[in-house]
Amino acid sequence: MMKLSRRTPSRLPWTVLAVPAVAGIPAGILWWLLAPGGLNLITRDQALGSGGNPAVWLPRDLTLAGLMLFAGCLLAVFLADKKRSDPQAALLMGLAGALVGNLLAWQTGMLAARLWGAPVDASANASIAFSLRALPVLLMWPAATAVAVFVMELLHLLGKKPDGGGPGSPHAAGQAGTGDWAGPGVSERGTRPAP
Repeated sequence: MMKLSRRTPSRLPWTVLAVPAVAGIPAGILWWLLAPGGLNLITRDQALGSGGNPAVWLPRDLTLAGLMLFAGCLLAVFLADKKRSDPQAALLMGLAGALVGNLLAWQTGMLAARLWGAPVDASANASIAFSLRALPVLLMWPAATAVAVFVMELLHLLGKKPDGGGPGSPHAAGQAGTGDWAGPGVSERGTRPAP
């Protein structure tokens, strides 16, 4: 009698969604701490401490982009784990979590600037206040994750050794005799016959 086995549906990896999403909060606070126009712990230059200087706006956006790039590469290391039961679902949930985390980092950084930063009059230009001008930075975390997972999977595939030459493999015929490959005009010993 044949047993019918029921396949239990695999559970979605919700932790892969939740952890990057929640990690966006400390990333946003770190953005405000490090970026010019925020607390400016990277340069500590007084001229870059205020958002009124237009030279601050690009480095402020690049600071968030750098943090999101690092977070994306870190998340990709965890997503490339080969022990997952459903790696495609984990990747999709991780990318969704990265997108939510990136949005939370953006909003948390701006909230931190309002709560702990000096009051700013942004009536002349909205970029004077601690904000993000380059909105494509909001795609940096999921994009970095996707590219890093792709590169790691590609390196894994390129690093695999060809099959061991068992019966029926393409390498089995070449390993007969002395182990040398017998190409056209070459005997099994690997030498050409005398003319």
